[in-house]
Amino acid sequence: MDQFLALRAFIRIAESGNFSKAGDLMNIPKPSVTRLIQELEAHLGVKLLQRTTRRVTLTAEGVAYYERAIQLIENLNEMDALAASAVSKPKGRLRVDIGSSHANFFLIPALPGFRSRYPDVQLDLGVSDRPMDLIGEGLDCVIRGGALPNSSLVTRRIASLEFVTCASPAYIRQYGRPDHPNDIKNGHVAIHYFSSLTGRYFPMCFHREDEAIEVALPTAISVNESTAHVTGLLAGLGLGQTFQYIAKPYIESGALIPLLTDWTRPAYDLNILYPSTRHVSARLRAFVDWTVEIFRPYSSAP
Repeated sequence: MDQFLALRAFIRIAESGNFSKAGDLMNIPKPSVTRLIQELEAHLGVKLLQRTTRRVTLTAEGVAYYERAIQLIENLNEMDALAASAVSKPKGRLRVDIGSSHANFFLIPALPGFRSRYPDVQLDLGVSDRPMDLIGEGLDCVIRGGALPNSSLVTRRIASLEFVTCASPAYIRQYGRPDHPNDIKNGHVAIHYFSSLTGRYFPMCFHREDEAIEVALPTAISVNESTAHVTGLLAGLGLGQTFQYIAKPYIESGALIPLLTDWTRPAYDLNILYPSTRHVSARLRAFVDWTVEIFRPYSSAP
């Protein structure tokens, strides 16, 4: 039995709850994963995993073994990475997931610079706004914004993006131009944004010095993606608060008109998240540092 391979298989199963997924993440067939676990349990003389038709869970002995196993594998990975980093540049496959608008406006246009700097890193870029299970889905990192659930992931803020309240000229001709947030409470409609994670709608918020006003308006359409949100604004479906960087070219062309400009909405923190281990691979560290670099000009993040 290759005990280190068996340990890696055990860790993947413990974290994903699935033999097949563990095999996919390790690029080995499911029967090989099953055999490794059987050999490991026979070697130890204890049952580590409790199997059901839907999911695999850890026994009490498995929980204790997992805690020691993850420490051992992390130490081994750190030793390997330290040795490799002394003689090589960042290389290998890096799996990342990022929201659509941030990918299309920030990340993808800047990728030629990353490729030029790190030609040996192969980037697999998932573009979505759905909640992600980094370990279960084999991801190295994700870029997400807003309020984040508590987790053991390392979270690094990369941007603090500003909002603008705006509407199309056609909308303003039909509904009028508000002078105060309270003006929109009657007779106006909004394009609302809702969370892909919770399904919760985000109300419109207006801040000025010590004043804070929250407004919930009737809506003709609600979306969960920023580019679609701006498209709805351009179509005159309502007024809304959207990312300034997306709206900027449309404001400059006159296709959107900023409203209530002496009021602001609290900025939206954008973060990069990755698993908490004592060693971060050279390719992941390079990507994280590069991501911070490309987002800096567009945000107030430190």
